[in-house]
Amino acid sequence: MTDFTIPILEDQAGWAARYTTGWLKHHQDTGQFDWKLYEKPSNAQPIAGGAVKLSQARVVLISSAGGYLRDSQAPFDAPHPYGDYSIRLVPTGTPLNQIAIAHDHYDHASVDADRQVLLPLRHLEDLAREGVIGSVSPNVINFMGYLPDAARVVDELIPHIIEAVYAEQADAALLVPS
Repeated sequence: MTDFTIPILEDQAGWAARYTTGWLKHHQDTGQFDWKLYEKPSNAQPIAGGAVKLSQARVVLISSAGGYLRDSQAPFDAPHPYGDYSIRLVPTGTPLNQIAIAHDHYDHASVDADRQVLLPLRHLEDLAREGVIGSVSPNVINFMGYLPDAARVVDELIPHIIEAVYAEQADAALLVPS
């Protein structure tokens, strides 16, 4: 069980105030994204959980690639200037060509050539067959990684991810950023 006495984002209220009066206000006033004004969130105290024996662990894949099921799920709102703070669950056995990517904030050349660059599902299945990991969770947890409001990440996105991780009964997570 994770120790939630350590804040996910230290001084979240202070960060949110600086974000609102700095980068966000500048964008609202000018329509321009000035990333020199953006304060990257950081913590002095790392967040860590207990060790797990991977050969016996159920591993969930969490990806910020913006993956969704092309034929049955709404895409992420990739063009939204402040991001989309929702998640999409995709069954791990889904053929990779059925997973679309909705994320406008990175070069898609590599992931378009090979979905496993950001969604290494077949590699995880191989690791499970080889006994390196115990098993792969039934679903991948996807979100769109362009999320400039760290306070919204903590308050809106992370609770949904945690709920999904518990529903997957995962012991460990592989986080693949885009």
